[in-house]
Amino acid sequence: MGASVIIGAAGGIGAALVARLAAQPNAGPVLALSRSRPETLPSGVMWRPIDLEDESSILRAADSLDPEVPLDRVLVTTGRLHIAGRPPEKSWRHLEAEALMAAFAANAVGPAMAAKHFLPRLPRDRPCVFAALSARVGSIGDNHLGGWYGYRASKAALNQLIHTLAIELARQRPQAICVALHPGTVDTGLSAPFQAGVSGEALFTPEFAAERLLEVLAGLTAGDSGGFFAWDGQPVPW
Repeated sequence: MGASVIIGAAGGIGAALVARLAAQPNAGPVLALSRSRPETLPSGVMWRPIDLEDESSILRAADSLDPEVPLDRVLVTTGRLHIAGRPPEKSWRHLEAEALMAAFAANAVGPAMAAKHFLPRLPRDRPCVFAALSARVGSIGDNHLGGWYGYRASKAALNQLIHTLAIELARQRPQAICVALHPGTVDTGLSAPFQAGVSGEALFTPEFAAERLLEVLAGLTAGDSGGFFAWDGQPVPW
């Protein structure tokens, strides 16, 4: 087994992915990356600091990888729904340049910078994965309600970045997979203010989301690279 890198390991989904990967039989090294050290880490898991809005910290984290161990997967689990206490915009009247730029920095630019420094570490001669958590609301084709301008637009930008990264990656690493993933509505701090209208069966635990996302990734092939997939394995329209 090669190494796994989880970016955003202090968040709900990130921490659940770290725990699940570390518990796999014959698990390879797991590197947990986050701004602050997680309260608990499974035995053997390494932690390093990272800030996706500070490119130098991304480079340092990537340079900390053991070059002798192949890198099997890099999973970016970061994201921001509301910025600096501002709720998602319900109307164009609520649009503010500062909040829009912060949404793009967190949801699109940060993962793109992670790709810049971690994709070159992926092996050329074996299957490997780079995946970032997106959201169904970032689907342009699936947008029938409007609203949530900054979050929708920044996640749509992330989807386009992932698709474009996958095209270039395929030229250098034909066995690699680069995808966006929709984890569903997960019971985390990100979704907590917006769970009132979510039925119990539609609100997932981080552990369930982590299990499903890893199963989805395990079922993908290089031919799926560049796609956008939901927790149940179904493609999400762009």
